[in-house]
Amino acid sequence: MARTRTIPDTQIFAVVQRLLDQGGDKAVTFGTVSAATGLAASTLVQRYGGLAAMLRATRIAAWQALEERTTAAITETADKGVPALLKALGAVDVHGLASDLRDPALAAPALAWRSRLEAAMADRLGGGQKARETAALLFAAWQGQALWGRDGDNGFRLKDAVKRLT
Repeated sequence: MARTRTIPDTQIFAVVQRLLDQGGDKAVTFGTVSAATGLAASTLVQRYGGLAAMLRATRIAAWQALEERTTAAITETADKGVPALLKALGAVDVHGLASDLRDPALAAPALAWRSRLEAAMADRLGGGQKARETAALLFAAWQGQALWGRDGDNGFRLKDAVKRLT
């Protein structure tokens, strides 16, 4: 009798995320995930119910991981400025974020994360309405830089934008 193979969701999510990074949503099928994990496709169907549910679970796990990274970055840079906070946070895949905003179940954590990060940035800028507005502009610039910087054109340095806006 064959031994039942179990793999934690975190490992499956890592495989799904790798497939997403390599080829987008079309690269993720129960067959490709099955081949990469060694689990039967039927086991994946039983676990997640459907492909959309598996993708959603993977993205929810990614948001949770980003929240943990954000908490650590905010804590580590409590006495430093906005550029240090964003540097500590590291790269954030804006392409994945944009796809999540189309799914109402994932838009809420995306918007909550953005609000939390903008609030942390505003605190570093002295608080108040002007700081909140500046933080929103810096968030947009940071995300735009991440999006367009994939092609190698950074355009500007974020710390220069902080100086100009504050």
